[in-house]
Amino acid sequence: MMLSEPGKKYCPFTPINLPDRRWPNRTITHAPVWMSTDLRDGNQALFEPMDGERKMRLFRTLCAVGFKEIEVGFPAASQTDFDFVRHLIEGAHIPPDVTIEVLTQAREEIIVRTMEAVRGARRVIVHLYNATSPTFREVVFGMEKEEIVRLATSAAGRIRALARTIPDVEIMLEYSPETFSATEPDFAREVCDAVSAAWGATPANKLILNLPATVELATPNVYADQIEWMDRNLARRDSVTISLHPHNDRGTGVAAAELGLLAGADRIEGCLFGNGERTGNVDLITLALNLYTQGISPGLDFSDINAVARTFEQCTGLPIHPRHPYAGDLVFTAFSGSHQDAIRKGFAAQRADASWNLPYLPIDPADIGRNYDSVIRVNSQSGKGGVAWLLETAHGIAMPRRLQVEFSREVQKMTETGGEMSAEAIWRLFSRTYLETDRPLHYVEHHLFERGQAQGIRLVVDIDGERRALEGEGNGPIDAAARALQHAEIDVQVRSFEEQSISASRHGADARACAFLELVDGRGTGECYGVGIDDNIVTASIRALVSGVNRRSMNRGAKSEDLPCL
Repeated sequence: MMLSEPGKKYCPFTPINLPDRRWPNRTITHAPVWMSTDLRDGNQALFEPMDGERKMRLFRTLCAVGFKEIEVGFPAASQTDFDFVRHLIEGAHIPPDVTIEVLTQAREEIIVRTMEAVRGARRVIVHLYNATSPTFREVVFGMEKEEIVRLATSAAGRIRALARTIPDVEIMLEYSPETFSATEPDFAREVCDAVSAAWGATPANKLILNLPATVELATPNVYADQIEWMDRNLARRDSVTISLHPHNDRGTGVAAAELGLLAGADRIEGCLFGNGERTGNVDLITLALNLYTQGISPGLDFSDINAVARTFEQCTGLPIHPRHPYAGDLVFTAFSGSHQDAIRKGFAAQRADASWNLPYLPIDPADIGRNYDSVIRVNSQSGKGGVAWLLETAHGIAMPRRLQVEFSREVQKMTETGGEMSAEAIWRLFSRTYLETDRPLHYVEHHLFERGQAQGIRLVVDIDGERRALEGEGNGPIDAAARALQHAEIDVQVRSFEEQSISASRHGADARACAFLELVDGRGTGECYGVGIDDNIVTASIRALVSGVNRRSMNRGAKSEDLPCL
């Protein structure tokens, strides 16, 4: 059980003494070098590691997205990894602008096996690591600091010597003081400086110094302080590339990576969607698109993020959470009525040539291949704005505001018992509520005529199955039709009228007219809407009048003899 005094068991992390830290006043202005470790670190974290076919498919996806450095395996760890590296090289599957990376421990036989795996490649990063923190030194290895330094430098020297035996391969060295985030800064600098000296790092032959938060132990600002301290104190800063490899144990891996860039890092290692051991590696997609929303090109192309997501799921067997940033199925979805209303108004105000500025949407979903169909979805928490958005985007029906209020009540009744409603389900309910009502009043036909200054109409309707021919005059067709209905003791007044054209592209035919009539009874009370759609605007308006009469009647639970009480 959780302790009432956790301080007796857990010690807070000791912060870095860096009172003149500079990173808080900096901004990120360009993308880092990206290195995907999906095929190595990500793969070793799976319940069922990927076979060669799935690794190859994911490798091609990483290349297509734009990764130029990809860690493809730990060739000395298994025959499967060794064979995959050989397959990439011998099959000429590595694009000319992509550098593969392989991992090795600081052990002679593993280094030798690793160098055998990369023969014939054009350019390779050999990633060497050993743990440096007090816990690993004292508990896991039982080694002193001097032994840790000697282990790292001798391994770097061995890789350098073996690299000379395969001169046709350009070998770059990456060194990770594993558990860097738990290592004393002075010792981390000591071992890194020793390795850069052993490698002979120069500005033209840089060493990649990877400073991992192998376990995330403190807040992101502490990691940033650690990175800035190293950036300012390394002996050969101009001869090294500082790389980050943040894990996500505290759930702040993305923040730690971004602050680490501010602190002086040049490169970031991670995985798609944050895959990796325990809580995962930092999510490279989130990092890249965070830059994109700040107007910085990330150098990675997620124009079809859905395709990347499906490939990832199929290759790894891992699901992507529906709330995962940018890629989750629900991240661009608003159920809340107030959110929906703000988004709908934002889309209406957004100009194509203006900077993106929409409520609740930091990125245009279309930029990453997401459509707007899922931006607003309707359930019992939704309001009129969401319902209006779905009808307008899916069917071109832009409802007047008061009709939005009226129809949202009908949707609410359905969602309270039926959960979420799709755009098509909402359209069916709208049609059933307004367009398909033919009881007790059913429209048959009409004929217009003029009598002096007045507009006349001969209106043929069925009332509870009895055909009636009614005639009326008014200051227009709608007024005339309303007066004609008075002859059947149907007393209605038109309070407001709106019409619009429904785009032809939505229906595959010529544009159609849609009419909205707000009706009241003879006493000027009991507002109710009717809607009509037809190729002809006058016919659409009359259908809307009939729709409103029927809707009011149904709302009252009325029979035909109750119609005069509209």
